[in-house]
Amino acid sequence: MNSCILMAEIIEDPQLRSTPDGSKVANVMVEFEGLRDEDPKARVRVVGWGNLAEEIENSYHRGDRIIIEGRLAMNLVEMPEGYKEKRAELVASRIYTVGTAAASSDSWNEPNPSSAAVESDNYSTNDFSATPEPTMPSSNSDESNYEDLDEIPF
Repeated sequence: MNSCILMAEIIEDPQLRSTPDGSKVANVMVEFEGLRDEDPKARVRVVGWGNLAEEIENSYHRGDRIIIEGRLAMNLVEMPEGYKEKRAELVASRIYTVGTAAASSDSWNEPNPSSAAVESDNYSTNDFSATPEPTMPSSNSDESNYEDLDEIPF
């Protein structure tokens, strides 16, 4: 299954265009932190189609912080120098607002309970405060004695 959830900051304003058959598509570049402090920030293009494309273009701007749900795709791009390069692209199915350009650049804001969860097929409101906290299932196995998943011996 190809599923990806990414928390990122928009670094370029979205661009909306139409395909020859009239379908709407929006592209937006986002940037996200590396796994370690010394890792550089990484960038990926996010693509939205249909209603989601229009919502991306109308609602999101450079500096906004978002959570993107979607699938990862790899594209082969012909470079002007004559070689081909593979580039990752995140095809969005839902986008959630986390913060705006006015937020501190050092830390992410808590998700806004009134922020809209924009889906590719329809619109719905997502109340983050109603999301239950994940819990570890209790069992008699040795795994239940570990507080941190990194400590579980495999």
